[in-house]
Amino acid sequence: MSALTERAGQAGPTGPGPTGAGPVEAAAGYRPGHTLPLRVELVRQLKRRRTLVMGAVLAVLPFVLVIAFAIGGEPEGRDGRITLMDTATASGANFAAVNLFVSAGFLLVIPVALFCGDTVASEAGWSSLRYLLAAPVPRMRLLWSKLIVGLGLSLAAMVLLPVVALAVGTVAYGWGPLHIPTGGALDAGTAAGRLVVVVAYLFVSQLVTAGLAFWLSTRTDAPLGAVGGAVGLTIVGNVLDAVTALGDWRHFLPAHWQFAWADAVQPTPEWSGMIQGAAVSVTYALVLFALAFRGFVRKDVVS
Repeated sequence: MSALTERAGQAGPTGPGPTGAGPVEAAAGYRPGHTLPLRVELVRQLKRRRTLVMGAVLAVLPFVLVIAFAIGGEPEGRDGRITLMDTATASGANFAAVNLFVSAGFLLVIPVALFCGDTVASEAGWSSLRYLLAAPVPRMRLLWSKLIVGLGLSLAAMVLLPVVALAVGTVAYGWGPLHIPTGGALDAGTAAGRLVVVVAYLFVSQLVTAGLAFWLSTRTDAPLGAVGGAVGLTIVGNVLDAVTALGDWRHFLPAHWQFAWADAVQPTPEWSGMIQGAAVSVTYALVLFALAFRGFVRKDVVS
């Protein structure tokens, strides 16, 4: 890609010419803000096989759990203690909450890493990234389009799971209140509102994984490396959080707060844990997103 085309793609309608040749005039009608529209990028990503497969996996999970409970019988508490898992068959709301519980630690990490990590890196792997920039699509515009669509698909994945689980659970176990393991229950309307809060918190807590995947996606031409690196580092965070010898240092780990959403499904919700977890996650994510943009703007794109 020539220096003339590359610089025109970064600067917009006018920009510095090569080696002091003066400003470069863009083609008539060229508007940087209208390049690579979000709807175009969204349609491209929705048509990809990995998007369809990931959506199918999340939609099938509730059916798998219903079959598992049908074969194995209703869950029972251990040593007289009742956990959220033990109330899975109490109502559709409980079944949806259990699906989120079993997925939050790892399964929901995968679509976030996939949709945010397989963005820029996939274009580089296909050798189409330089042609996008030569269109010319400004680099900042390209990154924003990729990031917004990646985060949008990640949120859609997190909404898909509880919605399907709520529908499947209601058919299998009936519509009713959310029974709390520690005692008491939330009526169906309140429970639905609390589940919305839970999904919102899960999305915010996964912004760290999104930031890691997106940053790695701008640093490598291998999509699998970006996705696998983000998932691997997230697992490392979970392992470190299990090391109790770290003491209060674990409070700076996003993994330490990944199940803070459980405080939202109590008769009186407790918000302090979720606020701390959201603050930690957003802080890390902003740093990682900033690194991704800063590095990509200065990167010599040859793929």
